[in-house]
Amino acid sequence: MNEDHFAVLSSALERNRSLAPGLRRWGRELATVFDNGGRLLACGNGGSAAEAQHLTAELVGRFRNERRPLSAIALHADTSAGTAIVNDYGESELFARQVRAHGRIGDVLVLLSTSGTSQNVVAAAKAAQEIGVTTWAMTGPAPNPLAALCDDALPVDAPSTATVQEVHLVMVHALCESLDEALGIPT
Repeated sequence: MNEDHFAVLSSALERNRSLAPGLRRWGRELATVFDNGGRLLACGNGGSAAEAQHLTAELVGRFRNERRPLSAIALHADTSAGTAIVNDYGESELFARQVRAHGRIGDVLVLLSTSGTSQNVVAAAKAAQEIGVTTWAMTGPAPNPLAALCDDALPVDAPSTATVQEVHLVMVHALCESLDEALGIPT
């Protein structure tokens, strides 16, 4: 069984190698966002929330080498705001309300969803577009509503939620590497 999991992941990584140019492009664009004083917002549910928080941690901290901290917020990480929003406005507003509070024109919202159908993530993308925040999605297989809605999307062709999440982690690291390269940080 264990060997099968590695084989499925290896195959998925090879199939999704074509996403690398998109991640390089995102890294270059994100460098410009940060150079212009913008920030990155990120969200997802469950394992995708963990991936979103991993991304923001790499940006506020560092990926490999020293650099200035970059403004990045994992929207699900503010549990007090999140539970208040869900209580007062409903689950679908969990991320959208925070996007309206924190997002500014020139910022980027990275949305992670293995299905591409999570109602609260799709609502966040719509809220971001309403206020002029650029939307990028990392999803599972396309077509899906989130990929169709966002300014850019990198859908992962993989057979299971677990494999999509594993490929998303590789994508998060590739994005960080591309960003650091665009910022002139040695990788």
